[in-house]
Amino acid sequence: GEFNPQDLANTAWAFATSGVDAAQPYDAIAGAAEPRLGDFHPQNLANTAWAFATAGVGAPGLFAAIAGAAQPRLLGDFNAQDLANTAWAFATAGGGAR
Repeated sequence: GEFNPQDLANTAWAFATSGVDAAQPYDAIAGAAEPRLGDFHPQNLANTAWAFATAGVGAPGLFAAIAGAAQPRLLGDFNAQDLANTAWAFATAGGGAR
């Protein structure tokens, strides 16, 4: 079946924490996630950004899309941990979209 937003975020997190450094799985996750980021809960957005930054995967399109999906919800929907993880991910990834 098709991955839901939490499945995509969890898969990205699993690859990053296990040290997978091949581009193909991250490219597949980014491709599946980008058009659906509006459906992601704040924790899913934060975890996806964290995973890509932790893995050192350059994904400027994904980070721009995460920024677009997160911006209107940052202060109202993100808890402190989600906000901190997202800020860290953007800083670590070189800022992505501003």
